[in-house]
Amino acid sequence: MDTKAGTDVITEVVLPGVVEPSGLEIRVRPAPQPSAGEAVLALDASGVSFAEQQMRRGKYYDQPPFPFVPGYDLVGVVVRVGAGVDASLAGRRFAALTKVGGWADQVVVPAADLVEVPGALDAAEAETVVVNGITAWQMLHRIAKVRAGQTVLVHGANGGVGSTLVQLATHAGIRVIGTASPRHHDAVRALGATPLDYRGADLPARVRELAPGGVDAVFDHVGGDGIVDSFGLLARGGTLVSYGTAATRDVAGSSKLPVLKLVGRLLLWKLLPNGRRTHFYNIWAGKRRSGAFHDRLRTDLGRVFALLAEGAITAQVAARVPLSKAAEAMRLAESGTVTGKVILVPDPTQDSADAQ
Repeated sequence: MDTKAGTDVITEVVLPGVVEPSGLEIRVRPAPQPSAGEAVLALDASGVSFAEQQMRRGKYYDQPPFPFVPGYDLVGVVVRVGAGVDASLAGRRFAALTKVGGWADQVVVPAADLVEVPGALDAAEAETVVVNGITAWQMLHRIAKVRAGQTVLVHGANGGVGSTLVQLATHAGIRVIGTASPRHHDAVRALGATPLDYRGADLPARVRELAPGGVDAVFDHVGGDGIVDSFGLLARGGTLVSYGTAATRDVAGSSKLPVLKLVGRLLLWKLLPNGRRTHFYNIWAGKRRSGAFHDRLRTDLGRVFALLAEGAITAQVAARVPLSKAAEAMRLAESGTVTGKVILVPDPTQDSADAQ
């Protein structure tokens, strides 16, 4: 096992059922082989997103049956390709959306899903803007279509998607109000947003003080009853973009019901003749029309990578944690104490460990 490409076995993190972070299991299995149209990525970085936090509770809307390997996205180097795949991909670094499966030394992905990572970017920094960057870019520019000079409200402005969204908006000349707990206000302010305490009973009134006529868009990952305030804060012509149900993460019961209730409410509001729009964002929408889906994916992530490479936005890496310490990474991501994204990186090789 001199190189990643020559590895006979790999390590992966398995979610065996509804468990605490300590219940994540580390398993070893034979290295995967690609089928036609596939490539194998050797892991450089994956991340802990809100999706994995929901999955370990059995609360993600369409998660697979237990047990499975979590990991919504990753960055890695191609080490093997299947039939029909360009052999020149080998040795190059790519990003991919996976939804599950990313927390492993090597991951098989469809070659059509690969988006090349600019050589100047650090893998962990690039990883912070894969699912987060695509989500933020598409919500801001494809869904809400916010313009320079307008004002938006970003809930969870210190989180993975939120911190990326704040930066993309401010770079586009958009004024941002961002909610977060007080301990994160300095970090949110540094990103370019005006911070407000999301727990404050007077939050709607505080937003109105800053935007008396309402905001042009609200980006809400919380859902629950608070979505009513988000809709009420819109200016005429504004857009509410909902992209999660964080409020019900720890609530026992169906994983699907909170999403269905939320979508139903958004559809009802969409019918009201008040000039305000609602949208439930799903990054996988249009996947069946694979050509258009992949074109958007490459275009949008390419734009975000370019902004990151030129320093127009900065990667928010909360921590880099070895893959075998995934339980620690999960606990940290769920602690509410960090800004940005917790990144899983390969464990040190024996040679590098001996040299330390």
